[in-house]
Amino acid sequence: MDLILFGPPGAGKGTQAKRLSELLKAPQVSTGDMMRAERARGSEIGKKFDEFMSKGLLVPDSLVLSLFEQRLAQPD
Repeated sequence: MDLILFGPPGAGKGTQAKRLSELLKAPQVSTGDMMRAERARGSEIGKKFDEFMSKGLLVPDSLVLSLFEQRLAQPD
């Protein structure tokens, strides 16, 4: 089963995702959390995210999809 939660900032997506993750014993994948983690690590992709995020711009889909592909390759 795949669940995707959409909503504006502050709508409770993260709160509900955490609850569902615990209830279903399934991993939670948050692109926002992953992008912030990569920025904090100073990785190459994190530096690219920073170029957009520090200016309040949306990160291009191609970069987000690249990060998401990396995450899906990890075993859970």
